[in-house]
Amino acid sequence: MSELPETTRAKINDLVTSDRVVVFMKGVRRSPQCGFSASVVELLDGWLDDYATVDVLADPELREGIKAFSDWPTIPQIYVDGEFVGGADIVRELEDSGELAATLGASAPTVPEVTITAKAAAQFKAAIEGSDVDDSDVLRLTIDGRFHNDLSIGARKDGDIEVESNGIHLVLDARSARRAKGLVIDFVSAADEAGFKIENPNAPPAVQELSVKELAARMQAGAVRLYDVRSEEERAIAKIEGTVLLDADVADQIAELPRDTPLYFHCHHGMRSLAAGQHFVGMGFTEVYNVRGGIDAWSQEVDPAVARY
Repeated sequence: MSELPETTRAKINDLVTSDRVVVFMKGVRRSPQCGFSASVVELLDGWLDDYATVDVLADPELREGIKAFSDWPTIPQIYVDGEFVGGADIVRELEDSGELAATLGASAPTVPEVTITAKAAAQFKAAIEGSDVDDSDVLRLTIDGRFHNDLSIGARKDGDIEVESNGIHLVLDARSARRAKGLVIDFVSAADEAGFKIENPNAPPAVQELSVKELAARMQAGAVRLYDVRSEEERAIAKIEGTVLLDADVADQIAELPRDTPLYFHCHHGMRSLAAGQHFVGMGFTEVYNVRGGIDAWSQEVDPAVARY
């Protein structure tokens, strides 16, 4: 490892002691930028409500400096109480051996308050009483690190946490239980569609889809921060008046805005702008919109004078 400048060492020392658990990673907690960082976040989210993350991609000096500081060649790196624990492989080994919770100083998960509405309870009761369900089987809810939900019926497992609502018993693993505080399960039906609806107040905000006609109405009503995530070459072909090209300088300016500032993003068809929106949601912005269909939909539904390509 190369010699670490004293100023960099002091900076890293301040960071590793800034919180009880600190993760040096690529990206941030809500938006990891590599698979190893994402796997560590998934594991830590299962045991901790709060911990600090440091994005090494935002600081090349820090990215190399932390490797020398820890004498560890890869990212991510995890510190607990100022002490280096290891990287992604070590954290996975601790989880598999049952030692991760103790290493992190995590408290045992409590039984979360979960509400199952009467309509949902009736549907669950009918499913549980089905002829193909064993008497010992239970209803299970699994919530992964991205707050995706999976309802299933199957056998109990060691460490399950059980909740009861409206006469229905529901089990969750320890990590899912930590993510389920205040969760509500309902059953809704409309037209030809019906299914369970799960509302989880712990889930991070998501990028909201916005039609071009809704965007046009909002632009007419007042100022809208609308960012174009396409290339300069595409923008030279066609653009929506009032938009700003999203480049590195503009991204830095956005990062300085209050986190409740509404942000709008568009591209050609809506995929690149969705990724941009997810990035800023990961930075903590709570009201982020993706223009569905992008500028191509704008040309077809709002302003035909804007060229299509």
